[in-house]
Amino acid sequence: MKAASAIVIGAGIGGLATAAHLAQRGLHVTVIEKNPRPGGRCDYFERDGHQFNTGPTLLIMPHIYETEFAALGTSLRERLDLLRVDPTYHVIFDDGSQLSLTSDMKQMYAQLEAIEPNSFNGYLRYLEEGCRHYNVGIERLAKHDFRTAFDFFSPRNLPLLFQLNPLAGHYSHMSAFFGNPRLKSAFTFQDAYMGLSPFEAPATFSMMPYAELAHGVWYPRGGMTQVVQALVDIAKEAGVDFEFEANVQRIEIVDNRARGILLEDGRRLTADIVIANADLPYVYQSLLPDHAEAEKLAHKRYSCSTISFFWGVDKPYPQLPPHALFLADDYRENFEAIDRLSLADNPSLYIHTPSRIDPDSAPTGEDTLVAIVPVGHLDDMHEQDWRCIRDQARESVFKRLKLLGITDLKKHIKFEVDYTPLSWRKRYNLLKGATHGLSHTLTQLAYLRPHNRHARYHNLYFVGASTHPGTGVPTALIGAHHVADRVMDDLRS
Repeated sequence: MKAASAIVIGAGIGGLATAAHLAQRGLHVTVIEKNPRPGGRCDYFERDGHQFNTGPTLLIMPHIYETEFAALGTSLRERLDLLRVDPTYHVIFDDGSQLSLTSDMKQMYAQLEAIEPNSFNGYLRYLEEGCRHYNVGIERLAKHDFRTAFDFFSPRNLPLLFQLNPLAGHYSHMSAFFGNPRLKSAFTFQDAYMGLSPFEAPATFSMMPYAELAHGVWYPRGGMTQVVQALVDIAKEAGVDFEFEANVQRIEIVDNRARGILLEDGRRLTADIVIANADLPYVYQSLLPDHAEAEKLAHKRYSCSTISFFWGVDKPYPQLPPHALFLADDYRENFEAIDRLSLADNPSLYIHTPSRIDPDSAPTGEDTLVAIVPVGHLDDMHEQDWRCIRDQARESVFKRLKLLGITDLKKHIKFEVDYTPLSWRKRYNLLKGATHGLSHTLTQLAYLRPHNRHARYHNLYFVGASTHPGTGVPTALIGAHHVADRVMDDLRS
C-alpha cells in the first residue's frame, strides 16, 4: 500500500516538528519554505564573525523540550549543548538600581527585602501559585488537544477557574504578593513573551516566571538556531524532503478537500494531507478561498511587535550581562502606548549579549548585541512613520545603556541590521507585523484559539503561533505533536 503523502507549508519550529513526527509514522513528507533556510521566526544570520539569533534568544521550559524530543525518539541533551544562565535576567530600573533574578534563594531574599520589607514571603507564595499554574496549565490546557467544544466546556474543567485564576488580571493580582510597583513589574514582564500586556493577561501566566526560576533559563551553544538544526536533522533522518525559496501561491481546494499547493513558479504539488505552518491569518487571507474566515481573523486581537537592532561591536562591554531588562517606572504607560500602536517616550527594553555565554558568537575582543524594543503592530487605518519610530527606539537603547556606564556605543558599532514591524511582515508573512501572531487574551486561549484542523477541509491542518496552544517554541513543539496525532487518527478513521 502506497504511503500517504503530506506537504508542510513553512519550516518554522511547528512545521519541522510536525514533519518529523509524520515521517517517523510512515508518511512521505515534503516541507516547502519561502525563505532560504529553515526556522521561521527562530531565525539566524552571521556577519563578520558575529552570530545573531533574530527570534527567541533563550530556552525556557526545558522539561517540555525533553518530553517532545523524546516523543521524536531522541534526547534533547544529546542533540543540544545547553548552558544554564543564572541569574536569568538583570533587571535595571530607571534610577540604575538592579534586581538579579536568580535561583539562589539567599540572594533573592537579600535583594527583595532591600526593596520591600517582608516581600520575600510574598515571593515564595507567588512561586507556589506559579508552580500550580504551570503544572495544571501545561497538562490541562497546553497539552490537551481540544477537538470538540465538550472537551473544553466540560464539568471536569470547572475546577480550572479556581486552580488557574484566569479571571483575575495578572498585574492587579500582584498586589496579593507585593506592594512595590517595581517588584510587580519584575515578575510580570514575561507576559511580553506572548506579545501580551500584563494589564490584560490572566493571572494564570504567573507560570512563566515560576518556570524560569524553578526550571532554569538555558542557552543552546550556538544559539536557538541549534534547536532548528536539531529538528531539521531529525526530520531528514526520518526521510523528510525540503525545498527552500519556494513561495506558495495558494492551497488547492477541490470538493472540500485540500489537494495540494500551487507554487508561484507555476508548479503544482499534490498530497493527501496539507499542514500550514505559515502564520494562520496569512494562510486564510492569502492562500485559501475562505474570505469570511479571513475577515473574522483580521478583527481578532493581535500581539505587539518589536523593533530589533543587531549590532556588531568592535569592543567588549563586560558590564552587559547575557540578558539585561530595562523596566520603566511608568510600566503601565509602556503597554498603553503599545495598545495605541505606538512607542512610549521611555520604553522598557531588552538587550541580549550572547557572547557573554557563548564566546564563539563574537570575534575575540568584540561583542555581539541584540536590542529589542516592544512596539505596537502595524496600523491598518493610520500611517505610521517607522523610520522615525525606529530612530526613537534606537536612542532609547543608548539612553538606557548610560545607566550601566556605557556612553560610547555609537562609536563602536561596526554595522547595524534592524527589523521593524514591516520587516516581520515581509520576512515571515506575519499579518500586521505582529511578532507573536494572535494575542493570548482570555477569549483567544485553549479551545477559544483557532483550531488545528480546518472546519470544512478535514485534511488541512494548522500549526504555529496563532493556533492552539499558542506562541513560543515549547508550545510549537506541543502543537506539532497534537497535529501529528490528529492526522494519524483521521487517516485511520
